[in-house]
Amino acid sequence: VQLVESGGGSVQVGGSLRLSCVVSGHTRSRVCMGWFRQAPGKEREAVAVSGSDGRTTYTDSVKGRFTISKDNAKNTLYLQMNSLKPEDTAMYFCAAADGWLRPSQRLSAGTYKYWGQGTQVTVS
Repeated sequence: VQLVESGGGSVQVGGSLRLSCVVSGHTRSRVCMGWFRQAPGKEREAVAVSGSDGRTTYTDSVKGRFTISKDNAKNTLYLQMNSLKPEDTAMYFCAAADGWLRPSQRLSAGTYKYWGQGTQVTVS
């Protein structure tokens, strides 16, 4: 299974970016996928996840600003990020589980089996 992120970059405060994650090689059609981020010196944290049941979950700090979506035909996961703040600066990672996750598991990085290499987002 391979996950390849793109779309990161440098943006001014208040700006927008859209991250993309193309998934290949996953044999299961319905899996939980999500976006995580990690800033220097901090732990990796969940940003937004999309369950195989269609339910989306966001961490509180991005609610109303970020939107996660999937294009199943393109095997691509997106993260639209608006109204970006300096505290959003981090390496952003795409992750895929090996199948369905319970809602209580979805924001935990340890429950995801597959990870991309990350894409840097810098807001200043």
